[in-house]
Amino acid sequence: MTTCEENPAGNGEKPLSLLAKLREDVATVLAKDPAARSRAEVLLYPHIHALWTYRMANWLWKRGHRVSARALSLLARAVSGIEIHPGATIGRRFFIDHGTAVVIGETVEIGEDVMLYHQVTLGSVGWWKDLRRPSGSRRHPAVGDRVIIGTGASVLGPVTVGSDCRIGAHSIVLDDLPAHSRVVAAASDALPPLDTTPLDTAPLDSSSLRFPEGTHAS
Repeated sequence: MTTCEENPAGNGEKPLSLLAKLREDVATVLAKDPAARSRAEVLLYPHIHALWTYRMANWLWKRGHRVSARALSLLARAVSGIEIHPGATIGRRFFIDHGTAVVIGETVEIGEDVMLYHQVTLGSVGWWKDLRRPSGSRRHPAVGDRVIIGTGASVLGPVTVGSDCRIGAHSIVLDDLPAHSRVVAAASDALPPLDTTPLDTAPLDSSSLRFPEGTHAS
């Protein structure tokens, strides 16, 4: 797995300038979302605001400005509905489609060309377990290159998701996934149709009525 910190440009190339990164982010959305028809439209995507604010917050976080970094993260969450901890590591050409209610934890590591859909959680398994881990150890997932994670899926704990995996909507991943794995949540069963006849208009069978002794139906 490569990340923007380990190999900023990927494939041994020189690191991208800030302007080149911004252009690449916009081009990524245009390439992956058929609904995006212009660069101007992409600038209104919640993902772009969350990602660019994360970059500033991450820069501050690494230099010890933790409160300022968290303030930016909170602002991005309020604007976009996407919560990215400023301590997370995110690679190039990252895209969150729709974005609402996505959560990315502090020690998450995301490779290149990764795509998430809305309501995805890359989180921990709980503070009561995390407190038992050595100080500074990873508590959140490491996601390889070219991974796609569907709507409502959760990847929890210090698991490793190999490159080129596909995690289906509403799946829960608690163990490592080798590269090229596919995870699909159980589909819902189709039940018999409901009886939608309104109660107040349903025909009444008087023979089924039972009256207490000494009373009668009027």
